[in-house]
Amino acid sequence: PLLNNRQRQKRLAWAKDKNDWTAAEREESKVNAAVYQDVLEHFMLPAADQLYGDADFIFQQDLAPAHSAKATSTWFKDHGIPVLNWPANSPDLNPIENLWGIVKRKMRYARPKNAEELKATIRATWALITPEQCHRLIDMPRRTAAVIQAKGVQY
Repeated sequence: PLLNNRQRQKRLAWAKDKNDWTAAEREESKVNAAVYQDVLEHFMLPAADQLYGDADFIFQQDLAPAHSAKATSTWFKDHGIPVLNWPANSPDLNPIENLWGIVKRKMRYARPKNAEELKATIRATWALITPEQCHRLIDMPRRTAAVIQAKGVQY
């Protein structure tokens, strides 16, 4: 969904604030439950409101520590948002993991010389992802059937 002006301003302020991050600062800023809940509050909720309005939806996330923290579970309950029960260690069922795999394969032979070239290569590679690929990635009936056929083993 498109961002509204307030969301764009928040993103811009965040990017300007983090523009000169050092490696040590990035290490300190890893996503914990509090950071994740802030992202949910300021980005997911407005996007869900824009996408779904008053319609019900179920949120899907993996079991990263910030996602599975008790405080995060409480946040979802307090906001009345049901979370899909998701199996651990299931990258084959997680569309974003598969999307990152596509990006990595497309970038296999790229040899960026610095961070700026790497960013440009990632952006260019990302732009090559087609809507059809995205639709295949989110085809959950096909994915669940493959897991069933493989008797639970990752396919």
